[in-house]
Amino acid sequence: MKKIIEPCGLHCIKMNHLGVTIGNQTILEDVNMHIHCGTLNAVIGRNGAGKTTLIRAILNDIPHEGSIDFRDTENGHMRRMKIGYVPQSLNIEKRTPLSVYDLMASYQGKAPVFLYKKKRLYEEIQEALRIFEVEDLIDRQVCNLSGGQLQRVLLSMAIMDEPNLLLLDEPVSGIDQNGMELFYRTMDYLKKNFDLAIILISHDLDYVAKYADKVLLLDKKILKQGTPKEVYASEEFGRIFGMEGRA
Repeated sequence: MKKIIEPCGLHCIKMNHLGVTIGNQTILEDVNMHIHCGTLNAVIGRNGAGKTTLIRAILNDIPHEGSIDFRDTENGHMRRMKIGYVPQSLNIEKRTPLSVYDLMASYQGKAPVFLYKKKRLYEEIQEALRIFEVEDLIDRQVCNLSGGQLQRVLLSMAIMDEPNLLLLDEPVSGIDQNGMELFYRTMDYLKKNFDLAIILISHDLDYVAKYADKVLLLDKKILKQGTPKEVYASEEFGRIFGMEGRA
């Protein structure tokens, strides 16, 4: 992944009147978001508020109303938005003979990865893994990784194609305290040194308060958005989380 000095500031992502209805049930309604590269945007809310559905709509995995627009004015030309995605979990059967290299290489080329290893691709994968401090796992079988190790591998895979938007659906679930600290420090590093915007779904309110640039409180629609301080001090936050608004 190409490192840059700072985010370019030339592109933004807008979601306009996004809505999702399944049968007679409205999951999301009139969601509007405007985010820029170089920012960490945390989506918080109660269980069932539509947070994962929002991610699936952005990925175009489910039918939705409204539009998602990507604006990039680099060299006066519009570019297609590239999205990196890390799910909550990935189920891999035990004894599956798939190494970390195999997993990541399979997304980078058409040739069967079991035929041979390309030296250049091996080095590129190792470089991506190094960002999350798991470069030593490159030859390990994926089925033998811990939950925290697997999530770091998935994060490394998500950024290899230099996405404009990185979507993270509770990527630190099941990770210990040290892993949490490393994850949020790495997110801070990514937003400052790579040209991408990050949307993170999280229940870790203290970490969100410390690291997020913008917080979006979701309950089918966006109830409140702004800085962590603004959202946490709001009446809407207190109502959803059953506590007094906190600065």
